[in-house]
Amino acid sequence: MNTLKLIGRDSELFEDDIKTHSKELNEIVRNSKFLVVGGAGSIGSAVVKEIFKRNPKKLHVVDISENNLVELVRDIRSSLGYIDGEFKTFALDIGSDIYDAFIKNDGNYDYVLNLSALKHVRSEKDPYTLMRMIDVNIFNTDKTIFQSIEKGVKKYFCVSTDKAANPVNMMGTSKRIMEYFLRRRSINLPISTARFANVAFSDGSLLYGFNRRIEKRQPISAPNDIRRYFVTPKESGELCLMSAIFGENRDIFFPKLSEKLHLITFADIARKYLKELGYEPYECESEEEAREVIKTLPELGKWPVYFFKSDTTGEKDFEEFYTEDEAIDWKRFENIGVIKNKIIFNNKKLDYFEKSIINMKQRGYWKKDDIVKLFNYIIPNFNHKENGKYLDNKM
Repeated sequence: MNTLKLIGRDSELFEDDIKTHSKELNEIVRNSKFLVVGGAGSIGSAVVKEIFKRNPKKLHVVDISENNLVELVRDIRSSLGYIDGEFKTFALDIGSDIYDAFIKNDGNYDYVLNLSALKHVRSEKDPYTLMRMIDVNIFNTDKTIFQSIEKGVKKYFCVSTDKAANPVNMMGTSKRIMEYFLRRRSINLPISTARFANVAFSDGSLLYGFNRRIEKRQPISAPNDIRRYFVTPKESGELCLMSAIFGENRDIFFPKLSEKLHLITFADIARKYLKELGYEPYECESEEEAREVIKTLPELGKWPVYFFKSDTTGEKDFEEFYTEDEAIDWKRFENIGVIKNKIIFNNKKLDYFEKSIINMKQRGYWKKDDIVKLFNYIIPNFNHKENGKYLDNKM
């Protein structure tokens, strides 16, 4: 299935920039050693493939999912084959002492790319998953940067999100706070990052769910009032690698808005998706109706869909990649904008945040409101709106 066509495009976003810088990019990768953390997810796998196909001296991939690592290796062997350098994967939790031992006994890398993240807005629904989001998105990141400094790594990259710009949900705010921690560590190590849109058909995404619903003969459900920017997995890998290799200290890369990148609703993609499969979308009035008519409609060339108005916590009507007070370099690349950050952070606030989270975990009890208040302390204009409704309560 043509992913570009489904998201309303006929060409790749970064093909001109990749072509312009290909010689330098290929040479740097070929002569460098890489560690990709969280490298078996959708974005991580795309990054690994972009590195692998340029024949690096060393490429190690760490991910908590053993199954995803197996599929990554099978995918690479079946499409790209082999490289002259060392390619190994490790099923490790980067928050564990086992990972610490792994880094202590190796850690010989030029570039460390961290793609691990809790990326779903739905993960803020309860205080425990929310606390794990803080651990993964902020503290594991800070730990791996410190380890990179100790090991003499040349450059560190960590993926952010468009939801970190003027955040309204806890996931986006956790990434915004992570960006502040990155600035603090950037005193000792060059660090760059990237913000980008939804990755089409990435693991766990709504579009990924479309595939699963078809496989399981289930109706498709999507909001009809939420518009999003979409990039392909390959484009996400290219943007991350470009930022890792060419980003200056504290730079944040993002896709420029152009005729190639435009907003599209999930409902519109669902309609295109079903038509590509040969089905006519049949719009239902309720979840119950959709679950009932799926028993008979596919044989008639129709597939039930339920489109609804979004009313869940943490959803923005639109997406943005930067804020009004961020300085942007528009000239360096054709289709990549670069946010130029100064070394500005509030050390007192970051220390207080870290100590407060440690105290909550030592106490063994915390409420979501405790974390919301802490987030508001770090980001006073954090506009979180809690309405008690989450995506887990929808089909």
